[in-house]
Amino acid sequence: MSKPVKRIHLAAHFPGVNNTTVWNDPAAGSQIDFRSFVHLARTAERAKFDFLFLAEGLRLREQNGLIYDLDVVGRPDTFTVLSALAAVTDRLGLAGTINSTFNEPYEVARQFASLDHLSGGRAAWNVVTSWDAFTGENFRRGGFLPQDARYERAKQFLAAAKTLFGSWRGDEIVADKESGTFLGDPGAGHFDYHTEQFDITGQFNVPRSPQGRPVIFQAGDSDEGREFAAADADAIFTRHGTLEAGKEFYADVKGRLARYGRSRDELKVLPGVTFVLGDTESDAQEKAHVIRRQQVSGQTAIKLLEQVWNRDLSAYDPDGPLPEIDPDPGEHTVARGRASVRMNRDPLAVARQYRELAEAKKLSIRELIIEVSTRQSFIGTPETVATALNDFVQSDASDGFILVPHLTPGGLDDFADRVVPILQERGVYRTEYEGTTLREHLGLAAF
Repeated sequence: MSKPVKRIHLAAHFPGVNNTTVWNDPAAGSQIDFRSFVHLARTAERAKFDFLFLAEGLRLREQNGLIYDLDVVGRPDTFTVLSALAAVTDRLGLAGTINSTFNEPYEVARQFASLDHLSGGRAAWNVVTSWDAFTGENFRRGGFLPQDARYERAKQFLAAAKTLFGSWRGDEIVADKESGTFLGDPGAGHFDYHTEQFDITGQFNVPRSPQGRPVIFQAGDSDEGREFAAADADAIFTRHGTLEAGKEFYADVKGRLARYGRSRDELKVLPGVTFVLGDTESDAQEKAHVIRRQQVSGQTAIKLLEQVWNRDLSAYDPDGPLPEIDPDPGEHTVARGRASVRMNRDPLAVARQYRELAEAKKLSIRELIIEVSTRQSFIGTPETVATALNDFVQSDASDGFILVPHLTPGGLDDFADRVVPILQERGVYRTEYEGTTLREHLGLAAF
């Protein structure tokens, strides 16, 4: 029996302050003007994408005491932007990243339940944690949570939020307009949740939303992140650089679901990917080369290397060799609030790997950083990109993709106009929305 053809899920990441952004390209627009958000959202909806995704940062990042270059435009509030987008879109899902370390369950659950009502059941929450006291300094409990405990708080936070979402079973409150009589269940919205992290009791004041509760996303490649997603998430965001790595990740995460009583279809695997389109293969490759050098300037290459070396390397030539000195393995003082810092827990080992790669391929600092920081990217003509995307999904390396364009706000236009029609013609992508809620778009059961 032949394997059934899978339908591809597509979503769009608003570039904003992302490491793929080329904010200084002449074709780039504002990263904060609401018209930029509207343009990308409407393009995604025109292309019948499942959802638009917003990342979030709770503090401007610093390096050597200066604001990091990708934060020059600031970061608007997620709920404000998504609520506004709900009014200018009809079917597109609206996914926001909200932190579980420095927020409280009642507040976040109420905001997401409200967004789900405002959008007619299109809300999604990407549950993340913050690992550093640098971010925590913005909050009254800054730095209070040890790094090894952040996933445990996230689990309890999400469980508390789900308790709140589920505290309304249906139409518990009924009002007879004709008689003016109010009839209601006094237990509507009642909740009790008591754990090590949270001790809350009360009544949730937002009724059950159109899709039962918002879709839950989780981002992370670590073992803790994979287990968290298998237990509690509807989709997991990831990044992997090859088809084989994608298949390994997919099999691992899907294989964890059974011990939580879940089927393989109950968790979608959606890697974040970039793309470059050209009229010919060589044209696309040339464009990709230019874009990568825009994304990793000489200055940026030095900054990224400093995050591993934990030293000021501003005197080094980005087109020259790696420093002969080793990284400083002590307390990290060069880059504050940078996600990559926490990934380099053994900087001396990373430096050895970098040196071996640079020597084998005769790479300068900039060339090395371009190579080691490249995420999965689909480069080619619209036909070859469509084929590669479909091969990824049909090979069980993913269930779809979150596309991260390098330009704001028009970076998705070419994909919507040239790749989507090919996928539709091949029968692996929707031609119209079949449902109205994000759960329906993703093929997930309502709650």
